[in-house]
Amino acid sequence: MAVDLAELKSMIEAALPGAEVAVTDEDGGGQHLRAEVKAPQFEGLSRIDQHRLVKAAVKPRFDDGTVHALSVKTQPA
Repeated sequence: MAVDLAELKSMIEAALPGAEVAVTDEDGGGQHLRAEVKAPQFEGLSRIDQHRLVKAAVKPRFDDGTVHALSVKTQPA
């Protein structure tokens, strides 16, 4: 099953309204994905908690095996 980067971006944006989201496929084969997210919801949260919010947003794609690994870079908006 191919990774839909636009779908992942939409899932993160839905979970974190107002976020600026970029999802990229770093190796071109869907194995090394990266999400860069800047969101107001991150204010006051630890980096780990910020990453948990992003990973929770795309959990259905981890659960169904579409996404195997996602590196996350976050910052408060």
